[in-house]
Amino acid sequence: MRKSHDISAARMGTAPVGPLLLSCSVPMMISMLVQALYNVVDSIFVSHINEAALSAVSLAFPLQNLMIAFAVGTGVGVNAHLSRSLGEGNQAESNRAAANGIVLSICTAVVFILFGLFGVRPFMESQTSDPLILKYGVDYLTVCCVWGLGLFVQCMLEKILAATGRTSFAMFSQLIGAVINIIFDPIFIFGLFGAPRMDAAGAAIATVMGQWIGACCGIVMNLVWNKDVQFHLKNFRPSRRTVARIYTVGVPSIALSAIGSVMTFLMNSILIAFSSTAVAVFGVYFKLQSFVLMPVFGLNNGMVPIVSYNYGAHKPERIIRVFKLAGITATCITFIGFLLAQFIPGLLLSVFNASDDMLAMGAMALRIISIHFILAGLDIVMTATFQALGKGLMALCASLIRQLVVLIPVAWLLSLSGNVNMVWWSFPIAELFSLTVCTIFTIKIYREILKPMMNAPKAAEAVAV
Repeated sequence: MRKSHDISAARMGTAPVGPLLLSCSVPMMISMLVQALYNVVDSIFVSHINEAALSAVSLAFPLQNLMIAFAVGTGVGVNAHLSRSLGEGNQAESNRAAANGIVLSICTAVVFILFGLFGVRPFMESQTSDPLILKYGVDYLTVCCVWGLGLFVQCMLEKILAATGRTSFAMFSQLIGAVINIIFDPIFIFGLFGAPRMDAAGAAIATVMGQWIGACCGIVMNLVWNKDVQFHLKNFRPSRRTVARIYTVGVPSIALSAIGSVMTFLMNSILIAFSSTAVAVFGVYFKLQSFVLMPVFGLNNGMVPIVSYNYGAHKPERIIRVFKLAGITATCITFIGFLLAQFIPGLLLSVFNASDDMLAMGAMALRIISIHFILAGLDIVMTATFQALGKGLMALCASLIRQLVVLIPVAWLLSLSGNVNMVWWSFPIAELFSLTVCTIFTIKIYREILKPMMNAPKAAEAVAV
């Protein structure tokens, strides 16, 4: 039986879909835009050191993105399992999912701390032999990894808040972390107000400081205001069953994002053969695209607990309405990004102190790559729906096809032309393949999960008669 205090979570099964999705998603969309600021602000300030520093941060991004992949992916698994448990009225399992999720986030952070101590230099040396780029990259990544616990705890606590419909609190913890990062970035990078000049390392210190403060806010918010989850010491003991359910969705989600890290690493390897400027352009594109795609990911974060809750509550019609509304909204967002990249690429690049060569190469790159934005919104919503319904392997398969099976081989083949502009066409080509696969999977889910669920009441009525 569902607990009487489960008011906030229960509205996901009863409130009108449009206002519900809006109330759950808008705070998360703002939160994800704030998350984008973490990476973009670093790059903007670092670009004013020199282009070598910007290239170093771009080369460091695959590992930094891998950390985010584990943090967010595990959080998504907890989010989906916790929401579904609430929908089923299983309070004990909801509490256990939240506590086990925190333990998993801490264990993952320890792995990256060890990598920060022993693996950062070999990682950077595998990509560049330039001593200045190498120094900036090692300094930046070491701080991000060794002090990365704040990132993992912050992400987990945000997902727990979002799973119970408290997305405004999740947004606030992100916002305060980003504000701290923005304030201290120039202070630590350039040595303002008596602080020592630390260049790229200063950017990393400002980032982890924001993450730790955001994590502290998340702890307070969950303990004081999240009444749908109770934290008891006994629930922090790892449960094999709970962890397995978390990672049923979490592992494909981690892999989904980790594929992006592999793709970025391989793409950097292709582009470095042209010039370090090509790597810098690709790095800047990734920062800029986050402002287009992060709101869509925020929309997904608001959508996933609604879909998962209604899946647990056996309300397929609500799932379909949420999917349609989210798909339309996501496509509108990404189309705006496409228009901006087509008409003001130079203005966007100038924010990163781009040289004339970088402006010329970057403007063409943005115009070509941004074509995939037109398809990406719906693609991302379908992938999130797979995860919310426990079909994480479908999401993983679609991402593999887009980023590794198609994107990298096509990029490599196009690079043989000797024209770097040809390489950028691999993005819209890969997105088209991915959308085709996602559409096939969506039809399969409708036929095998949602349609039988809709027919179940009719079958029950027939039996009763």
